[in-house]
Amino acid sequence: LSSLPYYYIPEDSSLGIYRDIISEFPPFEQPQAFGQHPNADIASLMIESKVLCRTMMNLQGTGSSDDSSKEEKVLNLASDMLSKLPATINYESTAERMGANKTPLMVVLLQEIQRYNVLLDEIGKSLVELQKGIKGFLVMSSSLENIFDCMYDGRVPAPWLKAYPSLLSLGSWSRDLIHRVEHFNRWAATLTPPIAFWLSAFTFPTGFLTAVLQTSARKEGKSIDLLVWDFTPQEQAVVFPPEDGVYVRGMYLEGASWHKKNQTLMEPSLMELFCPLPPIHFRPIEQTKQKPKGMYDCPVYYYPQRSGTQGRESFVVVVELRSGEYPSEFWIKRGTAILLSLSN
Repeated sequence: LSSLPYYYIPEDSSLGIYRDIISEFPPFEQPQAFGQHPNADIASLMIESKVLCRTMMNLQGTGSSDDSSKEEKVLNLASDMLSKLPATINYESTAERMGANKTPLMVVLLQEIQRYNVLLDEIGKSLVELQKGIKGFLVMSSSLENIFDCMYDGRVPAPWLKAYPSLLSLGSWSRDLIHRVEHFNRWAATLTPPIAFWLSAFTFPTGFLTAVLQTSARKEGKSIDLLVWDFTPQEQAVVFPPEDGVYVRGMYLEGASWHKKNQTLMEPSLMELFCPLPPIHFRPIEQTKQKPKGMYDCPVYYYPQRSGTQGRESFVVVVELRSGEYPSEFWIKRGTAILLSLSN
């Protein structure tokens, strides 16, 4: 029934013996009883701890004696964020340098620039208005009060999450945003696609993957409907772009680890909740009926909340990985998946 020795179906016996066997069961079921790794219990306890801490923060008293220090903290945080907020990317200059015949990847780049510029403008406007509101130069609206509370608690305000979902704290999210903008800034400056694409940096990664398929379809003179993905994890660091397809980096395994030598899935170590994956070559190939054996269709999610939020799904694509010494059913039961971003 499970990997634990005390969960088994006993031979036919009396009711008393059955009761004796049941009485020896542990008071709390371990994850192995359900075919899960001990890390599943650790992850569950971490989630419960976060919920408890969040509840305690919401129950904190908000006396007037704390208002001045609270406002000072948020004011300093707003000033610090404004000083580090990246400048918007020059959309007009980038589009002009591309010319009239834009490739699918160029179109995706322009779309991402537009979305990030809107986000950066929204953040900058909110922070300036928040500073004025704290200083008494502007009436604090309900939306500004919500941003104030979120920043004090270290949470990302909801209006800033419209561009892309995230479970990061405000500090980690701000640093991540800077790296995301830098990723597209470098691409826009040279119009040369990066050697390895940071898939999580895209607000809509499915649009980027579709553009890669379109590029290959035009190159081969085939219909995009005839193309599927072939996935090859890289053993070494990539230094040159591939002839066809793209290298994708910045992905994490949840519910499994990665055997670097064999290039297969493997059991994770205790406390290894996430495992960084090497760059993977996403190569469009013509669809065939045959499917390699010993492969696991690993779902890829944009962030840890797999169900998505606010009408936007988290699922991105399915990546085929070699299942290693266990069959694919084993990893399905473990809920093994790839995440493009984490929660800390």
